[in-house]
Amino acid sequence: MNIGMLILCAIGGLTGLLSSAYLLISLPVVIIWKFYRCIRFGYTMYQ
Repeated sequence: MNIGMLILCAIGGLTGLLSSAYLLISLPVVIIWKFYRCIRFGYTMYQ
């Protein structure tokens, strides 16, 4: 393989890894934040 293809593969792999890590971290944080607001301030889960 040439160097250009290796660079493209590395960039694509890194992009997929970062987007997966973002989703893995952000979804539980948002759910926990909504439960916290529900308990602390009395908001509904949909606000």
